[in-house]
Amino acid sequence: MNIRPFSGASAQGRRGRRELALIAGALVLSLTACGGGGESGSKAGGDKGAGSRQGTQSAAAVSIAPKSGATGVDTSGALKVGVAKGKLTEVTVKDEKGAKVDGAITGGGASWTPSTHLAGGTKYTVHAVAKDSEGREAAEDSSFTTLTPKNTFIGNFTPEDGSTVGVGMPFSVRFTRGITHPQDVEKAIRIRTEPAVDVEGHWFGNDRLDFRPEKYWKEGTKVTVELDLDGVEGRDGVYGKQRKTVTFTIGRNQVSYVDAKKHTMKVTQDGKVVKTIPVTTGKPGYDTWNGQMVMREKLVVTRMNGETVGYGGEYDIKDVPHAIRLTDSGTFVHGNYWGGGAFGNYNASHGCIGLRDVRGGYDSSVPAAWFFNHSMSGDVVVVKNSHDATVAPDNGLNGWNMSWADWKK
Repeated sequence: MNIRPFSGASAQGRRGRRELALIAGALVLSLTACGGGGESGSKAGGDKGAGSRQGTQSAAAVSIAPKSGATGVDTSGALKVGVAKGKLTEVTVKDEKGAKVDGAITGGGASWTPSTHLAGGTKYTVHAVAKDSEGREAAEDSSFTTLTPKNTFIGNFTPEDGSTVGVGMPFSVRFTRGITHPQDVEKAIRIRTEPAVDVEGHWFGNDRLDFRPEKYWKEGTKVTVELDLDGVEGRDGVYGKQRKTVTFTIGRNQVSYVDAKKHTMKVTQDGKVVKTIPVTTGKPGYDTWNGQMVMREKLVVTRMNGETVGYGGEYDIKDVPHAIRLTDSGTFVHGNYWGGGAFGNYNASHGCIGLRDVRGGYDSSVPAAWFFNHSMSGDVVVVKNSHDATVAPDNGLNGWNMSWADWKK
């Protein structure tokens, strides 16, 4: 009897087990795939959403003029920043040294313009940021270089930086070229005072600009002037090349009053008479100017020649002591050692105010020496009762002879 091995049953059993195993494996794979697919799908979906948000650009479009890399750019009117479909939130303009250019965002965020001119021959960088209606930011960067002027001007100024001056001293600037764009030039000169006081400028012709308050400065006032002329187009094709800060301080209040009829000068400090000095003023035909005159310079000794003021060879005195200039036309307060008995008695000069002195000016006790030593540039001398007209406001630093209303015109 042949007995068949149990292999068939065993094989069938193994097939059954394999089939069960395959089914179970398929179920596990199916479950794994479902589980893995769900996790993977969630992660992928998250990445897709984040990528979509990051990839969405702002609708705001920032524009900067002039175009980046431009050279020979005008110092005024060329720099502009704008935006479409958004609002500017930040604009920073710097020069090569890192100094910022002041400006303002206007039009509800639509544009930015500088509040002042740019310097000549200078490279500037611009960084502008804007946001669209969804709050998404857009930024733009640019750089350009301004023109290098071929024709330039500067302003020669009075008083000197760091000086202490009298209460009548204006800040006066004389330009080396005639100015045809006065508003642009005046805007580039900024004056701050401590304590604060309103200071206004007035043009005399096209080459001189003076600044003063309505009344004499208050003693102790500190004045700071910023001459920001670099890049200002003063006239067509002619640009300023000067950038300087000037400071000066107002000293004690001294005003002297000359009465041409009484032949006296009363020197006041803080409104009180500290000395009365006998003087001589201009004789008939050579009368001294009336009005307020500001001391411009002090000369220990100087030469006075009639030919320099249109009086021919009427006089030529080589050693006039203790001379203080009051006008450009040649009016001085000065020592006089040749006047004899004129002081306090009659008028004998060619228009100046003479005080008794000695030749060589060595005697410090004489009236001329005392007055010279107690005066400073910017002090005021007021002449009255002369037979001449009032001195012109531009004849020296004498703008006080103009009303405040006329000064501001």
